[in-house]
Amino acid sequence: MKPLGDKMDSVRRREVARRIFSKELNDSTYVIREGEDKSPVYILTPLGLRCNRVFIIGALLEKEEVRPDSGVWRIRLADPTGVFIGYVGRFQPNALESLLEIEPPALVSVVSKVRIFEGTTRTFVFLRPEQINLSDASSRDYWIVETAKATLKRINSMEKDENEDVKLAKKIYNTNLEEYRRVVREVLTRIKEEYEIFEKIAKEEEAEEEEGFEFELEEEEWDLSDLLED
Repeated sequence: MKPLGDKMDSVRRREVARRIFSKELNDSTYVIREGEDKSPVYILTPLGLRCNRVFIIGALLEKEEVRPDSGVWRIRLADPTGVFIGYVGRFQPNALESLLEIEPPALVSVVSKVRIFEGTTRTFVFLRPEQINLSDASSRDYWIVETAKATLKRINSMEKDENEDVKLAKKIYNTNLEEYRRVVREVLTRIKEEYEIFEKIAKEEEAEEEEGFEFELEEEEWDLSDLLED
């Protein structure tokens, strides 16, 4: 009988799904392969994140079958910094089933593996979604704020040379940290402005409802006095 430790070692742990903006992921070109062929493959981002799986909430802009009856669908998923490209097929049955029921445009949450295409003329990162679910604006905004925090944390790590992945990313990408700070600043400013607009609209609607309610009461009182006079 195998010791419990050996059994646990034989079961591969599922990688943590990272929060990342499309800007950082799409700027990634470096692959880290460890161990044997079936070992996880990681993308090293310009901010030193070793990434195998991601968690995203964004707008599903479009879906299209790559070829008629191929069963493989190409998706475009937008966040405030750009667009993720993904491919969903029969090897991702849960994601495929959900995708076929969702009509763009729609807000969705996605848990996905990350893959990289290394061609002769270009290299690009794409998603292989494992789960796709409908989401909402509040969840999307929360994801944006938490992803901005995670991005700023990675920027700070880059400044401090905190680990080997950070040092490798600096060497490979020569990352412009100010560019990523600007992106985060713009994203958070947009969220703040949207909330201020929604708050103003809500207050105006609330005031209109109160005015209408007072008018209805006055009309009701007038009708009532008229009946009493009869």
